[in-house]
Amino acid sequence: MRTEERDGRERGGSGPDLRHHGDAEVRDDGSALVDLAVNVRADTPPVWLRERIAASLAGLAAYPDGRAARAAVAARHGLAVEQVLLTAGAAEAFVLLARALKVRRPVVVHPQFTEPEAALRDAGHSVDRVLLREEDGFRLDATAVPEDADLVVVGNPTNPTSVLHPAAAVVELARPGRTLVVDEAFMDAVPGEREALAGRTDVPGLVVLRSLTKTWGLAGLRIGYVLSCAETIAELARAQPLWPVSTPALAAARACVEPRALAEAAHAAHRVAADRAHLVAGLAAFGARGVRVVEPAEGPFVLVRVPGAAGVRRRLRELGYAVRRGDTFPGLGEDWLRLAVRDRATTNAFLAALDRTLSGPPTHPTH
Repeated sequence: MRTEERDGRERGGSGPDLRHHGDAEVRDDGSALVDLAVNVRADTPPVWLRERIAASLAGLAAYPDGRAARAAVAARHGLAVEQVLLTAGAAEAFVLLARALKVRRPVVVHPQFTEPEAALRDAGHSVDRVLLREEDGFRLDATAVPEDADLVVVGNPTNPTSVLHPAAAVVELARPGRTLVVDEAFMDAVPGEREALAGRTDVPGLVVLRSLTKTWGLAGLRIGYVLSCAETIAELARAQPLWPVSTPALAAARACVEPRALAEAAHAAHRVAADRAHLVAGLAAFGARGVRVVEPAEGPFVLVRVPGAAGVRRRLRELGYAVRRGDTFPGLGEDWLRLAVRDRATTNAFLAALDRTLSGPPTHPTH
């Protein structure tokens, strides 16, 4: 693991494109492709959730009232309502943290979701990076984070590596006077949510971010939340505009933390784990052709090293498949791709396309 210093000059384009995300792969000419680039669970939102959201539309003439949704999220995690902040997706939370908290030396642990660093830069901060290494399995080492870092951001499970860090290892990052931000956007895709810190009140400076967009297919609605001490939540809330979360999003938040929804999410997490195992086993068959999967993968996606990944990605598009390029993540290079976990039929068809791609240039698209 190593630390790199970066300042705002990198916004000019000398480093990885921190604003590139998986949805760019399936916009415009990519809209007809089979989507393995975006980490939103397929075939969502479910009918019952769409109905709950639709029912909320009758109340659009009134300003949003987030009290019931906030209380529901607090109850789901065993916290007081003062320890919960609802946000327009986890992305808004990163902006609030960057703008509201007074920090001197923020550190982002990479490779991970790039929006936290982008938000910090946009707020005028210089950002240090701790780069986890492939040879270490992209595992976390708390001793690599500078002691004087007063804001540390880490994902768990981490996008794009799909590594699930032990909760104890993440807690080692906590210090008096330090804000520890743990992005748990994909934790509900982990069976049993093992290693989760959401709901913990014994870790100093802990801020946990959750998203409801991935498991429930609500990326277009924008709903997430922050869990922390009441003082930090109040500080972030002061940086929010009035009525930041829409009435339909509030309805979705309440619905997604009800017992029925939690049981459905738990079932989906086990199904994703089985589908991921099938994908990883299929990718292992290409080991002789240089394909390497980061294991153990614990998220609803896998990170893969493929020689000539940029060309592979282009040929897969010709065959009808969109995958996420990896070179926009600090700490990764041009030989990396991220693949979303899909059902077995989709995976089998993708593996056949990958076989064609690695065997030579394709002739005509198959989709």
